[in-house]
Order: sequence, then structure tokens, then C-alpha cells
Amino acid sequence: MAAGIIEEKLELPAEHEKNVYGQFDEHIKKLERSLNVTLVSRDGTLRIVGPESNVKCARNCLEQLLELSRRGNDITEQNVNYLIALAMDSRESSLVELDGDCICHTIAGRPVKPKTLGQKRYVDAIREHMIVFGVGPAGTGKTYLAMAMAITAFRNDEVSRIILTRPAIEAGEKLGFLPGDLQSKVDPYLRPLYDALYQIMGADSFQKNMEKGLIEVAPLAYMRGRTLDNAYIILDEAQNTTPAQMKMFLTRIGFGSKVIVTGDASQKDLPSGAKSGLDVAMQVLRRVEGISFCELTSKDVVRHPLVQKIVQAYEAFEKKAAPAQDRIQKRRKSR
Repeated sequence: MAAGIIEEKLELPAEHEKNVYGQFDEHIKKLERSLNVTLVSRDGTLRIVGPESNVKCARNCLEQLLELSRRGNDITEQNVNYLIALAMDSRESSLVELDGDCICHTIAGRPVKPKTLGQKRYVDAIREHMIVFGVGPAGTGKTYLAMAMAITAFRNDEVSRIILTRPAIEAGEKLGFLPGDLQSKVDPYLRPLYDALYQIMGADSFQKNMEKGLIEVAPLAYMRGRTLDNAYIILDEAQNTTPAQMKMFLTRIGFGSKVIVTGDASQKDLPSGAKSGLDVAMQVLRRVEGISFCELTSKDVVRHPLVQKIVQAYEAFEKKAAPAQDRIQKRRKSR
């Protein structure tokens, strides 16, 4: 064996092989490519060959995947990608620890858990603080995890109702051209909130609680003039609020309430030149006690792996374009 190249063996029970290896051995092949090791399976034993540090990383990843499989999880490409990202950052992977933090179960019985360290910090912040800002790109689970926490608190009688709201801002399509009454016009803007509720609570339970007024899904404009006591309040798509709307919303909070504000600063639908209430709030409230800011990144994306690549590509493009935009702005000001 070449100098610096080592070999380690890992016992892999037959009942977990298919789950850990992935369809057509896709997980194993990805580990080989990303960590520059060779993996050879024979008679229930997996041989790991390569440079010592790489072999240690690969073994750690495989042990984590095996433990997740033993706990009854289906190993996904997202699990493998995240373990590789942690290994490349020289951070100890801890997916097994995350697996123990089950928030609730969907109506189909699927557990809802944080899948990345960023999501774990977000969930912990929600548990510990009265107001939490969850900011990050699409697919990081900001709204879904907030919804799971709200439903869990509601089921445990920690709050008496759930209030979900979004700014009904026009994103290219005019509200007036949508059919129906006002509620019918704003429903498409609130659809993502309904979808998450249906998946976790079930349609019947959601409808019953909504008819009783225990769950409310409404545009942000409907919040004005109200005081919201003993409620779990989620403001989604907060990047599309104005500073005045954000101030109005945050000053609605009453006793016994918990507030989660979610948004993606890179996907604003506000008119050109308009300030985002989310951006202003993050500057103004950063040092206020009792308020937590949790910033998720492209590494926390848990949708299809292609979504993560899209987010990263846009981040790289915008980073490269930023200096050119600054130069254009300076030229305009100097005229």
C-alpha cells in the first residue's frame, strides 16, 4: 500500500446496506468522489481505503448514516451531502444528535425534526425566546419548522390559538384580476401556510379549529389595531413588509404570546427602492433582549439537492455583481 494510504474496515449489517448505500450505490459513490477514498463492500464488511484524514472522515460519515438507519430513518441524499459538508469544514458531524429532537409528527406519522445544525439552532431559539427572526434562503425549513413548533405548543395547551400571517404583496400579478371576493383573492398568497397546516394537522383538524377561531390565517393588513394575547404568531415572507408594517406587527404582541418572523432577504417583491421591514428590524432590534436572530444558509437547504445548488449559484452571482452595482450607484450620485 502506498505511503500515507491506510485501510479501515466497518461492519455493515445486511439489513442496513441498501439504506446506507442508496439506490445504485449513489451514497457510497458520492462519498468516494467527495472525500477521495475507495469503498469496497464484501461479505458485510466495508473497506475504506485512502489518505488517513480522508478515511477518518469517511468512516465518521458512514457510522452516522448507519446509526440513522438503525433508528429507522430513510437515508436521503440531503443527509449524505450535509455530512460531507460538515466533514469538509472540519466540523464533527452530529446528525445523530439532531435525530433525537423530534418536534412532532405529521398526520401521516412522519417525524418532523431539524435536519441541520442551523435548523437545530433555529428550533432551540424558538424554544428559548419570545420573538425569533428566522432568515435564510428558500428550502431551509423556516416556515415549516415554525409551523411545527406552533402546532406542538397548541396541542400542549401552551397557547390558546395560532395566528399565521403574510403580506399580500403583488408579485407580478394584480390582485384585482383574481376571481372571487377579498378572501378568495388573498388565499393564493396564504396557500403555503395552508399546505403546511394540512400536512402536520390534517385537513379535518385544521378546518374544525379554524371554524372555532383557534387557528387564523390572514393577510398582514388584518393585524392592525389588534392585541394578540396567548397566541403563537408567525409572520411569513417578512422581507415583503415595509418598515411601518413590521413595526405595526411587532407592537401587536400581548402577554403569553410567542412570535416567529421568517423571511428571505434575497427574494423581495417590494417596489424598486423601497426599504424592507425585515432589513430595518434586523438593524434596529439586534441588541434587544428577548429577541433572537437565526440566520440560515445554503448549507441548511433540505429540499431537493438541486435547490441547494441553485441557491449557491445565485449567491455567487450576486456576490460577483455587487461591486459593479456599487460603482454604478456611485456614478449616479456623483452626477
